Amino acid sequence: MPLRVGVLGVAHVHTASYVECLKQEPEVEVVGLYDYDATRGAEAEAKFGIVSLPLDALLDAGLDAVVVCAENTQHRRLVEAAAGRVRAILCEKPIATTLADAQAMLDVCQRTGTRLQMCFPVRFATAMAALKDLLAKGRLGTIHVARATNRGQMPGGWFTDPELTGGGAVMDHTVHVVDLLRWLWPGVEVAEVYAEVGHSLLHPGLGIDDAGLLSLRLSNGVVATLDTSWSRPPSYPLGADVTLELTGENGWVEVDGFGQRLLYAPRQGKSEWVGYGINTDAALIHDFVDMVRTGREPSITGQDGLKALEVALAAYESARSGEPVLLLR
Repeated sequence: MPLRVGVLGVAHVHTASYVECLKQEPEVEVVGLYDYDATRGAEAEAKFGIVSLPLDALLDAGLDAVVVCAENTQHRRLVEAAAGRVRAILCEKPIATTLADAQAMLDVCQRTGTRLQMCFPVRFATAMAALKDLLAKGRLGTIHVARATNRGQMPGGWFTDPELTGGGAVMDHTVHVVDLLRWLWPGVEVAEVYAEVGHSLLHPGLGIDDAGLLSLRLSNGVVATLDTSWSRPPSYPLGADVTLELTGENGWVEVDGFGQRLLYAPRQGKSEWVGYGINTDAALIHDFVDMVRTGREPSITGQDGLKALEVALAAYESARSGEPVLLLR
């Protein structure tokens, strides 16, 4: 029997990639999609060739799992609706816009026995896996400093509406790197956050934060910086980058999460980066499908999503107060 999957919300830019990756998985049927915006749902139906249904009708269609690709503030509502009616949920990042909403999502999934996995595909990048192995073997010795970036283009649309996002560039781009840091060093948490956040700094009149520079102190003593800015121009061939540079007692390493690319820059129009390495979205979807089929625990848990959100919210608090925010004492 094929695995029956539904898509809840189609607002996120990754929706098309996740749908295509699901279609490429053997013995997986994408049964239908739902979006509260009927026009957007109809457009997605035509684009993907997947029927658009009301929420209850889709959840009553005998689904094994759902993928939540709605706006950030819709995540809790959709996870609560699906919990107990499907076996597993894959949710876009950030998990929510408040810690209370995130915890409610974890609670309902635990109460109903529904497995909740987060969309942090950068974990599956070949270079990041190699870095994790390097650290596990202690090749760099004690790490002193980390410098990270998750810079991107200004995405526009609902991403710039605080009522739907809970924040701008800092909310959008903090969570990926925080998840990587926690994954690279199991058991390590962000202990302190200091942030400078700019509103309409790079895009005048935007009305939301479009620049952020975070300083993080980790519980293992590593001091890290993170640039979350929407600073890449429209001509930039990728929506965002993810880079990480570590300096340790035995050496230095630099990782580009999306580095396996061929760059083509025409004389006119937009440059193009053609990937020849692993498709991290496909790897994420494959991992999720395997989790649903085997019944194992998620590799990227809802708790991982909550801890990443906690740092993003602390960054906003620090920027408002001008003081560091302690997460661990």
